[in-house]
Amino acid sequence: MATISNLPSQEIGLKSPKVFSRIRSTIETAFYGNNVIEVTSVAQAYELAKNAPGTIITDQLVANAAELGLPEDAHVLLFNDGNITGRQARLRRLVDKDNAEKFASLVREIEFKAHKKTMYHAQAIIGLDPEFMVKAHLLVPAGYENTLYNWVHNFQFVNEETLALYKTSKKLNEADIFIFADPDCYPAEFPEGLALFDEFNNCACLLGLRYFGEFKKGTLTLAWSIAARNGYTACHGGQKRFNLENGQQRVIGVFGLSGSGKSTITLSDHNGKFDTTVLHDDAFIISNTDASSISLEPAYFDKTQDYPTDNPQRKYFVTIQNCAATRDQDGKIVAVTEDVRNGNGRTVKSRFATAKREYRFAKNCDAIFWIMKDSSLPPVVKVNDPALASAMGATLATKRTSAEYTKGEDPNKLVIVPYANPFRLYPLEQDFLKFKDLFANMGVECYIINTGFFLEKKITPKVTLGLIENIVTGKATFQKFGPFTELQYLPIEGFEPNFKDSNYVKMVAERMQDRLSYVEELDSVNRLPEEALSAIRKVTEEAK
Repeated sequence: MATISNLPSQEIGLKSPKVFSRIRSTIETAFYGNNVIEVTSVAQAYELAKNAPGTIITDQLVANAAELGLPEDAHVLLFNDGNITGRQARLRRLVDKDNAEKFASLVREIEFKAHKKTMYHAQAIIGLDPEFMVKAHLLVPAGYENTLYNWVHNFQFVNEETLALYKTSKKLNEADIFIFADPDCYPAEFPEGLALFDEFNNCACLLGLRYFGEFKKGTLTLAWSIAARNGYTACHGGQKRFNLENGQQRVIGVFGLSGSGKSTITLSDHNGKFDTTVLHDDAFIISNTDASSISLEPAYFDKTQDYPTDNPQRKYFVTIQNCAATRDQDGKIVAVTEDVRNGNGRTVKSRFATAKREYRFAKNCDAIFWIMKDSSLPPVVKVNDPALASAMGATLATKRTSAEYTKGEDPNKLVIVPYANPFRLYPLEQDFLKFKDLFANMGVECYIINTGFFLEKKITPKVTLGLIENIVTGKATFQKFGPFTELQYLPIEGFEPNFKDSNYVKMVAERMQDRLSYVEELDSVNRLPEEALSAIRKVTEEAK
């Protein structure tokens, strides 16, 4: 069995430090109270959510309900969270040796105050192939049945079928994931909420956080950390395989923050021109042994603004969060999407939303695309040096979307989010070295795609998808990118960089200098090795 649980009595205690620690044992203990109700089926989770106060039972039936473990007449459920409808990274705190006692004391008190509440416990599997499967546990109070229902759909619910596969999976020297949550609890020291993570012991405590994205990404955060310790590169991005007519296959991964275009690229059928198979559009891992890839979750957590009432993908909605509702011409209750009520309305879509889907690609990853919104860059730039390729991922520049709630921040500000993954619990250097290994030793190519503006001209999805098509079919012919020895670009009409314009070359150099300055100012936890700085510094110097 993959992760550790239910140890023999002689192994219980401090002799098993990954399973028993001050924080983890405090969190796990709450799962066994007589106020806890075990949720043992998706159908039970549905009934709990449907009958929870405030749930809107829309008149849309869930497609493929029986295959999802639901009653045939199950309806799409809508639940709204209040004012905050995005993730709040600033509320995250990490357990270490200096603060473990403080946080353990806090969690003990929180759990005591919750003992009069009815709590619900569900289990799910993270990782969809026997090569990597992790069991996770979630505990939420009554009133948040919809959170639990979203969670069991987003991941793989533990039932007889999934347990049979899980028992055949590769054994990991890691403990199960445990997450205790109380969205109504706001500790005095953390009046806006707290997302507490203990990376080494695979547990978390989420307080004062209602938005489901906190629970989804909180679970993935711990699963990605486990993967990183066990020979994988953690990937917040999408991946798909092109099945070409000549029998060849090309696997690409695209990395960007929510709303950057990674889902659009991953899920596009290229107007029927290509036969493609999707791994996932948000969370996967790449093996540093053979560059194969595994999806971590079956469902899709999508923005509803992309799905007006006539969009056929609405058929695959299972749940909806933070959207308005109304009655249509037939008097039926329907969701009002397109972010009319608030920003970042969301839906959990079932796995059936993608016609061709696999949970593991044995074929090695061929290319990684960093999605950036940097107006100094043409639509696509190829990076040939492995250290620079990884460093560019570590300095991925983009703009935030409504999925990330950052109080007081200008939403148009260009920000750097390493590897498009703000959920990392371990030192950034580990990701740098893992991605560099893929580029240097696994034959993975690196590209930067700009999905924003090149200078003042908008780069459309048609341009982006077209250049990817040319790359995977071998039709793309790259040219030297000005004075920069490790960079090349693909000439595209209307998006030609003018290297005779000293101001343009200066602009590219300044953006690279911004990246260098960012890396130089990183704290000790996120400090990158000197080779990363040298690779970026070389680019800035070549512009002189």
